[in-house]
Amino acid sequence: MTNTDPKDLAAQAAEAIRNLNHATQSTKGELTYPGDAYKTVASLKLLTQRLPQSFEQLAGFLEVLATGAVTADYGAPDDHLAEARSGLGSAAIIAETLAGHLDRAHSALAPLGYDTTAEA
Repeated sequence: MTNTDPKDLAAQAAEAIRNLNHATQSTKGELTYPGDAYKTVASLKLLTQRLPQSFEQLAGFLEVLATGAVTADYGAPDDHLAEARSGLGSAAIIAETLAGHLDRAHSALAPLGYDTTAEA
């Protein structure tokens, strides 16, 4: 059965990125050829291209919450909800920008190869 709980899926994604951070350390030796970076950047680009939809859908969820039922430890709940929606909107824009930069990096890596006979 596939887990569809957003909280769990986001936690799994965060853990996957933590593992990626460890795997891309130069001392680990997991990256050998330019193609390794090319494929990794391609996947990161795809990840960032998908983030804006998640952010927008979360903001949409916050928009339709029954305002009278939402409470806050301090301040007005509507103010906190508006700030959260604003932050998610900004995050969507930043993710789109990040995806664009990753697309540039991905394109720059595309023509690279590696001559194994040149190793000393």
